[in-house]
Amino acid sequence: MDSIKVTVPVTIKAKLTENLRKKLLENLANNLKQAEYEIQQLNLEEQRVLKEVNPDENTPEGHNELMAIRNHFEMERNKREEYRAGALEEKSTIEKLGLGAEIEQGTLDRQVEIKIGDDMRDVMNMEVLVEDDKVIAIRG
Repeated sequence: MDSIKVTVPVTIKAKLTENLRKKLLENLANNLKQAEYEIQQLNLEEQRVLKEVNPDENTPEGHNELMAIRNHFEMERNKREEYRAGALEEKSTIEKLGLGAEIEQGTLDRQVEIKIGDDMRDVMNMEVLVEDDKVIAIRG
């Protein structure tokens, strides 16, 4: 066997334009609103559950149940807050980036046939550069 087909990752990068910056910032703004909405909903749901269950804090079982409910909702709120903090940081980064900067958008897989003697760095290090949804460069 002199060759084999393998699947290798291809990095997709986008060149920052005003259109892309606008699209990314709009997407982040929507995601931030969604996270804030979910936090509000969690607060309301926590209040509703506590009223429904109404655990007796004076008993060990009631105290444990109350703490379990509060811990559950606190963990869920923390997930949204962590996401929110990351999104705000990403927003700040996007606002500071200069036009023409390359932003990694993700990876795709491609199949390639490798042969004995091929340089694996050439096979593995592939990038596709996109500007306003058009491929402008393929780098190897």
